[in-house]
Amino acid sequence: MKVKTNVGMVNGLVRITAGLAVLSWATAKLSRHEDEGCYLLAAVLGAMKVGEGIVRYCPLTDLMDGMKENNKNTDTQLTDEFLPYNPS
Repeated sequence: MKVKTNVGMVNGLVRITAGLAVLSWATAKLSRHEDEGCYLLAAVLGAMKVGEGIVRYCPLTDLMDGMKENNKNTDTQLTDEFLPYNPS
């Protein structure tokens, strides 16, 4: 299975930078408050963003693009169902 990159170069660099900033902040907080679970979650999310930037693949972006492709034909059907016909 080959995964295509769905994140651009600049977006990848921004993800790496932001992920390292969050990861370093959370690690500093974890060194003083070891029992806080929110800092551990922040560290995991920061590391995930660093990984996404390096690999240049974001699973959430891929999911949203897939949903957009699947709903492309149903958009007009939903609009017709929920919006009343206005002949003006």
